[in-house]
Amino acid sequence: MAFFNVFKRKTEFALTLERILGFLPQHLQFYQQAFTHKSVIKDTDKQFFESNERLEFLGDAILSAIVSHYLFNKFPFEDEGFLTQLRSRLVSRKTLNDLGVKIGLNAFVKAKLDKESKTIYGDALEALIGAIYLDRGYSYAEKFVVQQLIQTHLDIDAIIQTETDFKSRVLEWTQREKQPLEFRITEQEEKNTKLFTAELFIDGVGKGKGTAYSKKKAEQLAAEQFFKEIKE
Repeated sequence: MAFFNVFKRKTEFALTLERILGFLPQHLQFYQQAFTHKSVIKDTDKQFFESNERLEFLGDAILSAIVSHYLFNKFPFEDEGFLTQLRSRLVSRKTLNDLGVKIGLNAFVKAKLDKESKTIYGDALEALIGAIYLDRGYSYAEKFVVQQLIQTHLDIDAIIQTETDFKSRVLEWTQREKQPLEFRITEQEEKNTKLFTAELFIDGVGKGKGTAYSKKKAEQLAAEQFFKEIKE
């Protein structure tokens, strides 16, 4: 009876995943790991590499390749700068966090955090893409990203009109002004997770600061602070 219940739960997990992925997964252990935040690992006898961080690393690279290919084909007459900017918006932490919640990953993610942060859903989405790649290969990962994420949930025309990538814009400004740019990251432990503070230095002078639960978000906040000042 116990074996039957485990098998039944796995079947329900697979069927629920199928509605999100658009296909039936084969190796469920990849997906179970994709939804396991490191904060859960700390309270078990599991090793650090059993969390979703390694899958997140893999999924991040695959996602970037898929989005790059998609935009390359969709905008055949745009230059490298346009494609880079748009890709950065499509794979930004905010976009991935929102997508993770939209497709229902909040029902799967296992985490023990004092304060809920949407960043865990963006991280889980990248890990999910890594899991798809290991389970079914690149073509399935590409189909998921293009059909289930981009075409279903993203309005690229609206994204083009919305300028939110402050880090890239500050980088363009410093290149134009021929001034060196540097982000310095400090981190502190906050119970079960880390808090990152990014300070933006331009020509050695501090120009902006941001604090968030990810390095990318902290850098964006620091860049946003500086960019809004120079635009005023």
